[in-house]
Amino acid sequence: MTSLVQHITIDCADAYELAVFWAEVLDSAVSDDDEPGDPEALVETPRAALLFVTVPEPKRTKNRVHLDLRPDDRTRDAEVERLLALGATLVADHRKPNGRGWATMADPEGNEFCVECSAAERAALSGTRLPVTADDVARAVHLAVDVLKESPSDDWQVPAGSLEWTCWETVEHLSDDLFAYAVQLGPRKPPTDTEVPYRWAAEREGGPANSIFADPAAGSAGLLQTLEASGALLTAMVRTTPPTVRSHHSHGLSDPEGFAAMGIVETLVHTHDIAEGLSLPWAPPADLCDRVLARLFPGAPDDEDRWAVLLWSTGRAELPGRDRVTSWKWHGAPL
Repeated sequence: MTSLVQHITIDCADAYELAVFWAEVLDSAVSDDDEPGDPEALVETPRAALLFVTVPEPKRTKNRVHLDLRPDDRTRDAEVERLLALGATLVADHRKPNGRGWATMADPEGNEFCVECSAAERAALSGTRLPVTADDVARAVHLAVDVLKESPSDDWQVPAGSLEWTCWETVEHLSDDLFAYAVQLGPRKPPTDTEVPYRWAAEREGGPANSIFADPAAGSAGLLQTLEASGALLTAMVRTTPPTVRSHHSHGLSDPEGFAAMGIVETLVHTHDIAEGLSLPWAPPADLCDRVLARLFPGAPDDEDRWAVLLWSTGRAELPGRDRVTSWKWHGAPL
């Protein structure tokens, strides 16, 4: 067994006040157990926990340990401006004219930290594709659930778009896909020649063969809860599985990023099918579509609307000037 980092602990003059600043930086919140004036305050995020502790000694010199921040949904420079507005100060500017470099900043008590380029900026600078991540899986599933829960119809037994399954069955199938991808990464030694042997069965002839079924008595709210839960399982497995791991898929061996991308494609296109059946609008973000296209459909056209290309790649739509796809398969193997 090894030790785990429980918290990153920061000494300061006012634990609660500094925790409030960092909670805004990290889009999180101060623990409900902490109040102004408390000697300790905790800020937890999915990737780190910061514990602020009030101490009598003032800060005297440069920190020997500091945090490096990478913005998720904005550029490095936009993040620097946001943090300045929150109360940070610019200590040293190491940004270069070619877009590389970083900014050294300090929080309201003078603790130094750095702001680096976003993942998108790094990919553009290096000429590489942007990877598909666990956060992308969570984002896709949350967007799907948020749209589907707005359905004005209680009848989820209508066909899901052009599929032979009902909208209810298609959500169950999607939940099952996410679950299946998660469990392929679960064993200490993932199988490389077969699926993890859960029992799969259809509830009716022509229906999807699943291991996951929702309790009809729970209604559509319960159905969507199963979808969100399966999405959370895949998110957790992608986040915690080493990138060198390989596991079986019917289209060939894949890695955690590949299973993440597969789960996202299943989520985006099956939500399209369900939304058609329930007369709901659905247009997922172009950046999410672009990342999964680059990972699973590397030969797809790159000069068209990304959502339209993903629908075309999965045989669900026409693309001007190109033959309609009637048989498709993604590239699950690691790139």
